[in-house]
Amino acid sequence: MRLRAPNEMLAEQRHQYILSQVNRTGALSVADLVRELRVSRETIRRDLNALAGRGLLVTTHGGALSSDRSEPDLDVREAANASAKRAIGERAAEFVPDGASIIIDSGSTTHALARALIDRHRLTVYTNDWRIALLLGRRNENRVTLLGGELSDQEEATFGLDTVQQLAQYHADYAFVGAGGITADGWLTDYTRMVAEVRSRMLTAAACAIVVADHSKFGRVTPVRINGFERTRYVITELAPEKGVARAIAARGPELLVA
Repeated sequence: MRLRAPNEMLAEQRHQYILSQVNRTGALSVADLVRELRVSRETIRRDLNALAGRGLLVTTHGGALSSDRSEPDLDVREAANASAKRAIGERAAEFVPDGASIIIDSGSTTHALARALIDRHRLTVYTNDWRIALLLGRRNENRVTLLGGELSDQEEATFGLDTVQQLAQYHADYAFVGAGGITADGWLTDYTRMVAEVRSRMLTAAACAIVVADHSKFGRVTPVRINGFERTRYVITELAPEKGVARAIAARGPELLVA
């Protein structure tokens, strides 16, 4: 049996490390890998190209993305961290008095918020999630507007240019918005350009914008940045992130609230 040369063993170890990190966070930069693995940029580029050639990741100009860049289906997301999302939803609902106007994003955590708002009265609700519209509509004198757009393949919600344009017509007291991830350097990100644009418009359409995200979102990088994070007043989660991530979020502007 042929013994592997030392440089081959090192390459295998680097590849395993790169794959474990990109699958955990969704994205990696060449600069970070050079620093962490203490090898040259050319070596990292060769490693990334080798892994991309095997279909294990996708290379970008400055690094790499996970080959699985699509958001999990809604039923999978609802099953994950269900108790955490319930706690976040209940904490977020404390902001909303009777008679408030609110924008509610689609998603499993925002659906937990909507369930926590069932006993509120005279709410004005704007949402792109038809399950949330049915949950809060036709009860307690609430007025619910279901935003138009193209129905998503992965969740019971609408997205698209129509959704963005309709949001531009409204202004609410509160907006509750989810995210695909919150990066280690404090950026809010998502899986697609259109979803990110809808969420960005929601953040700018309210007097008080609130991001709701369970702890699994911290340190996760998804491909598209959501603009407007600096306008966010609070990030509500159930478990505080690492200190570095917490400092990065605070530097962007939002205050962390732990449910």
